Amino acid sequence: MTSRQPDPRRLDVAAAAAEAQVLEGRWPLTGFARLIEAPTQDSNVHWTLRGERRRAAGGEPETWLHLQAQTRIWRDCQRCLQPVALDLEVARSFRFVADEATAEALDAESEDDVLTLPRRLDVHGLVEDELLLALPLVPMHAECPRSLPTTAGFDAAPAPAPVPAPVAKPFAALAALKRGRSG
Repeated sequence: MTSRQPDPRRLDVAAAAAEAQVLEGRWPLTGFARLIEAPTQDSNVHWTLRGERRRAAGGEPETWLHLQAQTRIWRDCQRCLQPVALDLEVARSFRFVADEATAEALDAESEDDVLTLPRRLDVHGLVEDELLLALPLVPMHAECPRSLPTTAGFDAAPAPAPVPAPVAKPFAALAALKRGRSG
C-alpha cells in the first residue's frame, strides 16, 4: 500500500488497479468549463473511482477502472425555454490494454469500454467527458411549468384539404377526335 493519496489529475492507472485503490472526491462544477453554460452554476461533481485487477482465463490479469459520478446542471428547456435542472449520473467501467491495436480489436468485439493504458490519467478530464456524454440531446422538463404560447389559428379546427382542380388531358381530346373521324 502507498502512504500518500494519489493525485487524480495524474493517476497511475496500473498502480491504482494493482492496489485496488478507491478514490473519491468533490469538485466544483465551475471547474468543468465544457460542461457548464453559465459560470454561476454553483454545484459540485461527486465522483468515485475504483481500480481493479481481474484474472483473465489463460492470460495476464486485466486492468480496470470503475467510475461513478453525479452532478446537477441547468439548461434551457427546448419546449418552454425556461431553466430545467438535469441530474447527471455516470457509472462506467474501463478496461485498459497495452497498445492501441489491442484496444481497437477488443473494442470491436466486446461491449466493454477498452482504452490504451496511459502513463498518467487525468480523472478530472475523464469525469467531464463522461458527464458530457450523459447529457440529453434535447433538455426538456417532464412537464413544462408554464403553458406554451400558441399562434393564432393553431387552436382552431384544421382547414379542409383543397379540392384538386380537374387536370386537362390533351391526349383524351385527341382520342375523341380520332374516334369521330373513323366512325
